[in-house]
Amino acid sequence: MPEEQLPGTGEPQPSLHPLALLSDEAARATLAATMRWTLLTTLLGATAIWLSTNWRNAAMFAVGGSISAASIYEWLRLMRLLMDHQDQKRTGSGASLVVAFFFLRLLFFAAAIYGSLKWIEGSIFALLAGLALAVILLAWQALRLLRN
Repeated sequence: MPEEQLPGTGEPQPSLHPLALLSDEAARATLAATMRWTLLTTLLGATAIWLSTNWRNAAMFAVGGSISAASIYEWLRLMRLLMDHQDQKRTGSGASLVVAFFFLRLLFFAAAIYGSLKWIEGSIFALLAGLALAVILLAWQALRLLRN
């Protein structure tokens, strides 16, 4: 596809990255799908770990996967708030609540990680694998978007 020229300059207009052309609804749908995949992968992975090792490692993986899914959910809420603000829709008092919960979840997740390490006593690698699910599945969704 030939590049268009910038108006009045005659210089070529840089082409936009395909992810930059993603609509708000498509971004929301991508994050929602990633959250569902994270929950499903957490359930299947914890079951497989339980059957192959022990319940402690499965619980550590489940804690990490739950934190991953909840993080995606909070990012989805924050993204919705920012998009509504950008579109100049009325956000009301819900904006401060979303931002407050965004920071409160960090404290809650830190406590969950600390508690799981202290009392479950499973493998830290299982916890890290669960925590990595969000990043891995978001990258997978981004690659799927780029392929299409």
